[in-house]
Amino acid sequence: MISHTLLKPDLTTAQVVEGLELAKRYRVAAACVRPCDLDLAVRTLANSPVRPATVSGFPHGSQNTATKLFETRDLLRRGAKEIDLVVAISKLLSREFQHVQTELTQVSEACLKENAILTIALEAAYLTDELKIIACRCCERAGVDFVKTSTGFGPSGYTLEDLRLLRQYLPEEIGIEAEGDLLTAASVLCVYEAGCSRVSTSATAAILDEWKAILAVTKTS
Repeated sequence: MISHTLLKPDLTTAQVVEGLELAKRYRVAAACVRPCDLDLAVRTLANSPVRPATVSGFPHGSQNTATKLFETRDLLRRGAKEIDLVVAISKLLSREFQHVQTELTQVSEACLKENAILTIALEAAYLTDELKIIACRCCERAGVDFVKTSTGFGPSGYTLEDLRLLRQYLPEEIGIEAEGDLLTAASVLCVYEAGCSRVSTSATAAILDEWKAILAVTKTS
């Protein structure tokens, strides 16, 4: 379920490598790096089950569509297997839904062509429930793979209410992903029960070490 995040702006190259090696040891689903670190991630994760992931339109979705498309296609060409695209938040708030739909569809087509997973980050804290529902419909029409609550760089992360809303208004084939304050195995289990099939976290080691300890106790009891 885990996408191990390495997106903080102050991470050094050595820290990114350390994080990628950790992702390999724990065999998580993906390791999400800054675009400038993608080449490093592709090399480091080669011959491992961990998918190199990165972000496009980060962190606020304010780039124009042509820029997002160029960035996404370049990242795919360089070896990204997963793209986290930030929705055009300002366009959603402005109710320019055709812009949002067209952008998501074009990026989705680029990812589909390269057999890459596309996750859309909504930054739910900025949106009304109505706009979240409309964004879900746009994501469904575009055929994305996951919708996540936030980027981790917005005013707040997921809420359980947001997760339940996304699960209600997205089709079963589109997964939902929680981002923000996921630091324990209990928090991951909580969002799983709310319908999540993915989480983004930098606390991977702590969560999985705790989970292994829980399993060990369960087996001996």
